[in-house]
Amino acid sequence: MVNTQHTFKNIRVYWLAFIVYWGIILFGYDTGVAGGVVSAPFFLERFGLLNADGSVNKQRNADVSSNVVSVLQGGAFFGALSSAPISAKIGRRLTLQIFTFIFIIGAILTTVANGSHGLSEIYGGRVILGFGIGGISAVSPAFVSECSPKEVRGRITGLFQIFVAIGVMLSYWVNYGLVPLKPGPKLWQIPFGVQLIPAGIMMIGLFTVRESPRWLASVGRTEQALRNLAYLRKEPEDSEPVIHEFAEIEAQIQEEREAREGLGVREAFLGKGNLIRFVIAFVIFFLQQWSGQNSVNYYAPQIFASIGYTGRKNGLLATGVYGVVKVVATALYIFFGVEWLGRKASLFISGMGMGTMFFIIGAILKTHPPPATSANSIVLDPPAASKAMAGLLYIYVTFYSMGWGPLPWVYCADIFPTRTRHYGMATASASQWLWNFTLSKTTPQMVLDLGYKIFFMFATINIGGMAVFSLLIPETKGRSLEDMDVIFGAVSKEKRDADIARQEQALDKQQHVEETDRASGSADEKERV
Repeated sequence: MVNTQHTFKNIRVYWLAFIVYWGIILFGYDTGVAGGVVSAPFFLERFGLLNADGSVNKQRNADVSSNVVSVLQGGAFFGALSSAPISAKIGRRLTLQIFTFIFIIGAILTTVANGSHGLSEIYGGRVILGFGIGGISAVSPAFVSECSPKEVRGRITGLFQIFVAIGVMLSYWVNYGLVPLKPGPKLWQIPFGVQLIPAGIMMIGLFTVRESPRWLASVGRTEQALRNLAYLRKEPEDSEPVIHEFAEIEAQIQEEREAREGLGVREAFLGKGNLIRFVIAFVIFFLQQWSGQNSVNYYAPQIFASIGYTGRKNGLLATGVYGVVKVVATALYIFFGVEWLGRKASLFISGMGMGTMFFIIGAILKTHPPPATSANSIVLDPPAASKAMAGLLYIYVTFYSMGWGPLPWVYCADIFPTRTRHYGMATASASQWLWNFTLSKTTPQMVLDLGYKIFFMFATINIGGMAVFSLLIPETKGRSLEDMDVIFGAVSKEKRDADIARQEQALDKQQHVEETDRASGSADEKERV
């Protein structure tokens, strides 16, 4: 259950997440908008995706569709990797401002695309905005996690997936709202232009938030780190909770400096207790992307057409409802379930549920194939079997939203220490975008080649890969970020407790000296008066 006292106590952290995660709306919006754009009849006609008789050239359409979607993931992969050294050097907030500016440039290029070079402009713009999204997606969860208290860190960090789902949903309904428009370039210029709104909100909003206290402490800016931590917790700098949390932060940083001095990037990957964390980050996003969810996200109109929801309006309406279900399910889980069920149980139930739904959908699709498979064919009333498969897809996304949607981001933001978190989240995000790229590039061809079997393939991965993997990883619910070194064996619990006690004593002594100095200054002032 949501604790109202914690919500108001941490209102500044929620505000930070709200601002930072506007970039994650961009993440969701851009992954969802392209599928509706490339299925529009005018887009097919303008860019030569029709045969001489007016029918869709399925192979050419699959190639262009996958290119429009996948070039974003290619740019995002390199954006995520490049974010690590930048974030380590200049901090989380300024890094996000830089990548948001890059995104805006790419968004403008896709918005103005038209004429004979329109497709090239769309490709180029999506590479650039993909680079921006990649950096944003790597830095945002790390920034939010570093600023969140352990009691509600899962909930606040998990807002990431709610904003992704909101972005995807908005993209579906924007495409649906354009159905009555007269055919023309506005059918892609408006959807691509809308993304400038959240980008502008994020750019302005970043000026209202403070830098991560954990990053500040890691680069030696101790006074500012303590001040920012107290600000986020709405506590005085000398309060016991702030002193204890800051002592934990300082103890962990000092341990890293002593144990890994001068090892740099090599230490980030090979230091004691680190390699397994990078393996988990890579594998958890590999599995997430092969869950089948993003194939539905990117090509939702085509996917719904394949189960009977043909006609552009019907397909986009079914897709829009899918987006609403995803947002509601994600929000309910993040606010009421993530800190109750924990990470492992949620991931296991999620994987089993998704796999079961996909096995049933594949079986129905085999035995009751839809009347037409073109997204622009007209079928006024989809058969009962198609309606059942749509309902099962809605149940599927509910299972996805209670585990494998939000938790990979939460889990990866949890497990890395401050000094290597930027490398860890860059690796996690790069893995996500690498397999994103692979899926977005291959899904149209897989739909053509495999038909109903694509659901069986994803179902097998859901149960045999994702559910099993969830049983093998440590639980992180309710543990501080500094506890992760103990969980993964980088330091013993006894040493950590001793280091925290020493740091608390040092901070208490420093506070006492400052209070004595202030008292002495006040006495001198009175004597002069």
